Amino acid sequence: MSTHPRHDLDEIIHAPVRLSIMAALAAADRVDFRFLKETLEVSDSLLSKHVLILEKAGYVKVSKGFVGKRPRTSLSLTDEGKAAFATYTAVLRRITGA
Repeated sequence: MSTHPRHDLDEIIHAPVRLSIMAALAAADRVDFRFLKETLEVSDSLLSKHVLILEKAGYVKVSKGFVGKRPRTSLSLTDEGKAAFATYTAVLRRITGA
């Protein structure tokens, strides 16, 4: 008896906003919080909530710094996050038969 691949989907990544965050971060070394917020069309608070979940899971690294006198927050995938996203997308390919 085989188990359907959907059981292998990572529930942390599976939420649409978190999946969108992971996909955006996978496409770049580092992404500015503001750019990500505008790209995903979400509020600061919603993005912060989902980033915190990904950060606690060890998937995302949050870096804070300054550009001139303005604070900047940037995000990047950890090695664990890269591996989790690769696994997640592989499971999606198994489900869709791609």
